[in-house]
Amino acid sequence: MAATKIETSGPKSLFSNEFLCNSTSLISRKRRTVKVRMPVAATAAFTAIQMEAKLIELDSIKVIPETPVQFAVSGQVKVEYDAMEQMKELMFNWWDSSKTAVDAQRGVFLQLVSSDIDPRTGKAKVSKEAILDWSRDLPINVDKFVTHEVQFLVDGNFGVPGAILVTNKNSKELYLKSITLEGFLHFGLPILAYLPNETPMGLRELREKELREMRGNGEGVRVLSDRIYDYDVYNDLGNPDKGLEFVRPDLGGQRRPYPRRCRTGRPSTNLDPKSESPENEMMPMYVPRDEAFSDGKRRTGDPINSFADINNLYKESRNRSKFPVESTADAFKFDPPKSSLASCCLRDDEFGRFTLAGMNPISIERLKVFPPVSKLDPSIYGPTQSALREEHLISHLDGMSVQQAIEKKKLFTLDYHDVFLPFLSSINAHPNRKAYATRTIFLLTQFGTLKPIAIELSLPSMNPFKPSKQVITPPVDATSNWQWQLAKAHVCSNDSGAHELIQHWLRTHACMEPFIIAARRHLSVMHPIHKLLHPHMRYTMDINARARELLINADGIIESFFSTKECSMEITSLAYKNWRFDMESLPADLIRRGIPEQDPTEPHGIKLLIEDYPYANDGLLIWSAIERLVKDYVNHYYPDSNSIRSDSELNTWYYESINVGHADLRHETWWPKLSTPDDLVSILATLIWISSAKHAALNFGQYHYGGYVPVRPPYMRRLIPNEDDPEYSNFVSDPEGYFLSSLPSLKEMTSLLSVLDMLSTHSDDEEYLGDRKELSTWRGNPEIIEAFYRFSMEMKAIEKEIDRRNSDPKLRNRCGAGVSPYQLLVPFSGPGVSCRGVPNSISI
Repeated sequence: MAATKIETSGPKSLFSNEFLCNSTSLISRKRRTVKVRMPVAATAAFTAIQMEAKLIELDSIKVIPETPVQFAVSGQVKVEYDAMEQMKELMFNWWDSSKTAVDAQRGVFLQLVSSDIDPRTGKAKVSKEAILDWSRDLPINVDKFVTHEVQFLVDGNFGVPGAILVTNKNSKELYLKSITLEGFLHFGLPILAYLPNETPMGLRELREKELREMRGNGEGVRVLSDRIYDYDVYNDLGNPDKGLEFVRPDLGGQRRPYPRRCRTGRPSTNLDPKSESPENEMMPMYVPRDEAFSDGKRRTGDPINSFADINNLYKESRNRSKFPVESTADAFKFDPPKSSLASCCLRDDEFGRFTLAGMNPISIERLKVFPPVSKLDPSIYGPTQSALREEHLISHLDGMSVQQAIEKKKLFTLDYHDVFLPFLSSINAHPNRKAYATRTIFLLTQFGTLKPIAIELSLPSMNPFKPSKQVITPPVDATSNWQWQLAKAHVCSNDSGAHELIQHWLRTHACMEPFIIAARRHLSVMHPIHKLLHPHMRYTMDINARARELLINADGIIESFFSTKECSMEITSLAYKNWRFDMESLPADLIRRGIPEQDPTEPHGIKLLIEDYPYANDGLLIWSAIERLVKDYVNHYYPDSNSIRSDSELNTWYYESINVGHADLRHETWWPKLSTPDDLVSILATLIWISSAKHAALNFGQYHYGGYVPVRPPYMRRLIPNEDDPEYSNFVSDPEGYFLSSLPSLKEMTSLLSVLDMLSTHSDDEEYLGDRKELSTWRGNPEIIEAFYRFSMEMKAIEKEIDRRNSDPKLRNRCGAGVSPYQLLVPFSGPGVSCRGVPNSISI
């Protein structure tokens, strides 16, 4: 007999011990497969069972009784086991041979839930409980998955089932992979994605109850089995109990605005009642159970004497055969990154190209005002005028004046002056950290490439008789050549910090989390917008929690390997003041930076001034595909503005995302309105773009574009000496030695490479844009299936188009001798460090 199969997917560990499966449209004798997303779990061992409900969507189903009064529905429950936990359970069962009353309270209890209300009780109709005692009959040497038999007893007037209620009363966790019901035929009705006012009466109370439980009451310490989503400020990055050097200010509030994170409820530190204690073995970092990594995802200073010492960290690249044989000497070395190892320093052509097709392609802006002007308070940070003058640039402008070059839109800039200047005094107080606030001017050449023509280096204004700003231009002799190389290295150090802290962490990870928290709190899993966004929220909160443990915390990876040290997160708070959600779509971001001109004849309505801008060129293809998919999807469920206004869950989600999740910016007038279907399309397309392509472009190239430290140092240890500095004679006598001594040590480089390699790695269970794992659950809704299918085909076409562009010799920023192809926005990838692939979500 054919069967109905309800599949689960998602992380495999604890959350709560009861959930509701929203069911699928069936009648007898035909198989139907529908994805469900989360595991079923128990509370902590030997504690009282706390009942909670979870909605997991299926199609609506119609049941034809085998008898007029009652009929039995057979089913199979497929469960995944952990081998070690299985052996422990077997030993426990052998030891506890006196099971009597306890047995009646153990097992997994399943009930079908009707879409109809029982007129006698006013509640949804439910079947008799089907009991699976998986802990009693565990076989030895089983496969990863084990199937258990169950039976449901259903009344003849049960009506249309809308859900399955699953309760785990065991003390151990289990991962419920699928439930298969036999004796039903799929009726071909649409997938059950209900707007709130369309929810069947039998499911409304359960839908509302689950959302209330997921919001919690804002109190108590979270345990790993919880599925509670609440907000908190970033008050867990420091560890005052370890000493004053580990104190970090809270982020979030009027003084230091910041997006909100998920609340954990951990107790405060001993020395600071406002700071949350860091995670430890007794109290690990809390992540709502639905957000946690799967098992597969979890497994995922010596002096430098010469550049040969650095190059020796990498495997030799001479063996380019189809099946290279790795030498013993190479076995414990790093793969050569895409950034060039051929030269000791960053070449000018690479410098320009990496701003358009490197690991940080979203900071370059068109220069509109010359000289540049700072927006910082001059009473605190000194004069706002730049030291850049026309005489610094004129010889590099191909016969144009500066004003003519600006009018012809030929000048572009990387401007980190206002980002770093407020923090330089703290940074440079460290003996092994030295930094400037930099500005770099680029000329757009006739070949479509960017050429660096001037670098301004600024320090805090300490001495009125000593200039705090200097300008370095391309070299004319040996001394100026090394000054130019050091200046570019300091720019790259600024760029590395801005990339990791602002563009990557703040603008993708941190700013997305409030939208995810609000979605889990207010959008039922039955809601069509939750269904659309679900793949794009996968693992983000878990990754952010791990970042607070290891990356952005006091003395963590960012503070250890980047120039910003303990100022790191304050830099992101200052940048957050200028963050705007309405500027986060790709077209809006490009326009904000002055990169394109409006042109209605172009496919995207804009024409790029830098025609060969790989990130923008490839990104616009993906952006347009996302926008078309979202428009088809939204118009299917929301035909007019009234349908938007009447959706209470949708409006509450968006309102809370702004007013609680981004509370410090809630009064800004630039927040997009949510009144029409077009408004919703713009909001959702922006969220999906940030979660997928934007994050991929900023994350998965970190090793290949940042893995050769002389080309892109994360920090510098020495400033550039002037003629009156004591170090100047050492610099002149041994400029290469001075440059090498400015870089991190070999030990620090090795640690950094390991981190970049880890961050750039795709896991085996990665889910890529255009490859929705649960597409089969939309069977019966041809418009939605067709929209997703078109999107998937577009991703495959985009991959081919990017391959074509990477082979076009006219595109010099992605093709040429020694030029690495730009593949970060190729949608698909295998596992590992591939420097390509666009996952659905902010994932590593």
